[in-house]
Formats: sequence, C-alpha cells, structure tokens
Amino acid sequence: MSTEISNAELLDAVSAEAPNAFEFLSSLVSRPSLRGQEQSAQELVESVLSDLGFAVERIAVPESIGDDALAGVPAMSYAGRFDVLGRTLHDGGRSLLLNGHIDVVPVNSTTWASDPFVPVVRDGWLYGRGAGDMKGGFAMAILALRALRRLQSDAGRRNLLFLSVIEEEYTGNGTLAALRAGVTADAVVLPEPTGLNILLGGVAITWVKVTIEFGGGHAESSDRLASPAQVVARLIEGLGQIEAAYNKDPRAPYDTIAHPYNVNVGVVQLGEWPSSVPAVAELEVRVGHPDDVSVAQVVADIRAVVAETLSAAGSPYFDVVPHGFKAQGYHLAAEHPLVRQVAQAHASVHGVELSTEVLGSTTDARYYVNQLDVPALCFGPVVKNMHGSNECVELASIEAGAATLARFLLDYFAEDTDSEVG
Repeated sequence: MSTEISNAELLDAVSAEAPNAFEFLSSLVSRPSLRGQEQSAQELVESVLSDLGFAVERIAVPESIGDDALAGVPAMSYAGRFDVLGRTLHDGGRSLLLNGHIDVVPVNSTTWASDPFVPVVRDGWLYGRGAGDMKGGFAMAILALRALRRLQSDAGRRNLLFLSVIEEEYTGNGTLAALRAGVTADAVVLPEPTGLNILLGGVAITWVKVTIEFGGGHAESSDRLASPAQVVARLIEGLGQIEAAYNKDPRAPYDTIAHPYNVNVGVVQLGEWPSSVPAVAELEVRVGHPDDVSVAQVVADIRAVVAETLSAAGSPYFDVVPHGFKAQGYHLAAEHPLVRQVAQAHASVHGVELSTEVLGSTTDARYYVNQLDVPALCFGPVVKNMHGSNECVELASIEAGAATLARFLLDYFAEDTDSEVG
C-alpha cells in the first residue's frame, strides 16, 4: 500500500475538489447526449481531460463497425460521432484504463418532476437524465484525479488512459471501435453506478425487433378482423414463456441472481388512427439469456412464439431480426487481484468491506474480459431510478467513490514492478 499520502489527506483533498467535480457533473448532465447527439458532451470531456494534463484524441467509429462479429446492430450513421481518449505522457510500467460511456437513454419528460436536462440538487442528490448512468461516474473519476493532483501525487499521471465512449446503451460499438483501434491496458475500471460495490459480470443480452403486417382496415370492420392489440397482448404473454424457460436452471455465476434473464418489451408501435384497425405492429424486445444460447437461437425462439401466436389470427406476415445489442455474458472472478486491490483501497479509506455482485444486465467490461483476457470491473456511485423518471446520483457517494479510486490508483501505480494484475 502507498503510505506517502494518508487517508485523512486524501479525504480532505477530495472534499476540497468536490465542488469542481459537481459543477462538471451539472454541465455534463445539461448537455443531452442521446444517441447521435453526443458531440457537445464529448467536447466537455475533452476539455476537462486536457486541463488534467492528458493528451486528448478522438477515435472514430467506422461505418463498417456493424460488420464486426462482436458488434451490435447500428441504427444510424457514425459520421461525425466519436469516442474521446485521454492518454498521460508517462511511458512504461503497468497501465490502467478508465472507461465510461457518455450516451444516455431516451426520456419522457412528462413523467419528471423537473426538466431532465436541467440538473437539480435536492437533499444531497443530483437529478437529471444520465446523472446516475453514468455521468456521476465521470464526476467520480475526475474528482479522484483532481484530488491526486491537488496532493501533487504522480499517480494520476502514470500510464493512465481515460476513454469516453458512445453507444454503450445500445450496441457497445463505441468501446468495440476503441478496442479495434488498439486502446487497451493491463487492467480496466469502469465507474458505472454500482452502489459503491464491485460489479464482476453480466448476462448475455440480445435485442430483437418484431414486425407484424396485419393489413389494417376501417374500425367498422374490426369485429371481423384480427385485433392487432389483442394479438400483441397474447404475444407478450408468449414471450414470458421464453423468459421462464431461460430462468429454469441458471448456471453459476448467474445462479446468485433471483431472476437473471429478463425478456422486456420496451417499445410497442401499433396503429395510426382511432378509426382504423392497425396495419402494422412493431415490438422492440430486450432479451437477457444464458451464455450458451446464441443470438440465432434467441431469434428462433421468439420467431416460434410469434408464429404460434399469429396462427389464430390467420398467420399474417411477420419478421424477427436482431436490433441493437448482441452482447456476450462475462464474468471476472471475485478472487482476481484487481478485485482485491479495489476492495482493499475501499476498506483502507472507509473501513468498510465491499460486496461483489453480478447482474442481469451488461457493461462494456465484457469486451476486455472476453476478448482480451484483460481484467475489468465496475465500481461507481449510488444512484436511483436508472433509465427511469427522476434519475439521480448521490453526491456523497461520488466523494466516497473518488477517495476509493484515488487510493486504488496510488496503490496500483506504487506496484509497477508487480505483474500480478496484468
């Protein structure tokens, strides 16, 4: 353990720098970084990294990324969209990559107590779309680096990379593009929201789009036509059968989750006019599934359920195609040295043991663990209502997490001759 800087000094430095970090977080939340609208937020990240002494560059996401076997299915062009990479000038010794995603999920502002892109602080929580997932993690990482700079430590200037990616919420193609460009390190920490616990892994995720063509008609004839609304309702019930089958006997490590594989119908588009029977139904479905169930099998399973459901409605034309995520499950062993080092840093600063967990979701850590055999874990602040209304992050947890991360960086780079983590 690095003892040149005491925990008391570290906590004082974090506290002193916290207002700057919270100002950065507010500015980041106020820049809506929905899919395709990431540039303004990325420019702010560029500016902050440059101020911290990083050499900053942009990494393009090629239009051809969708052809990569590991890519998700793109929904739009990547022209003018980019990842941001900051590199320190230090050369040699062990390296560490901090990876965060700048993109946020869409929002229905009518369900919020205030404008989701005007950050508001109430009772120690900062509210806004992306505040929890995962711009609060950006603030935590930046706060750790500012605290180390305030203490004149060189830990934040060692062989450190800071990567801000696009499309983590949709395809993972931002991190994949950086990986294909050679951006990696001996270990990776993603400041995703984990409630100040360590996230070790997640399940396989496949998105699909179901399209059904009914033909439509006048509402006067709705009693003589198949009811698309009723068909969709039966179809959703049928998808529940797939979910039940996938959850029947989950294997380790996902058997520690009560219900690891969720089949979620996130989008339903049905009809154009009250006096018309809908001509087309479209469903966008997010399927969590076991590692040994392939994307092709997920599509086949859903196709079978759709065909069976539609048989009573005259078997109209339908199609089921992958759409968005095609993510593999991943898992880092709880005994890995990287996990132990982050846990020890937290215990040293806060006197509390960290918990480890896996979730029925995914993160970009999967690429490093699965494809590069590089240890990667998630550790970040406490949040509420991720992806929902009134999403928020606890400011005190940003400070606590920053102190842990700073201590970890001190210890990690103090052991440059130790190759155990890599």
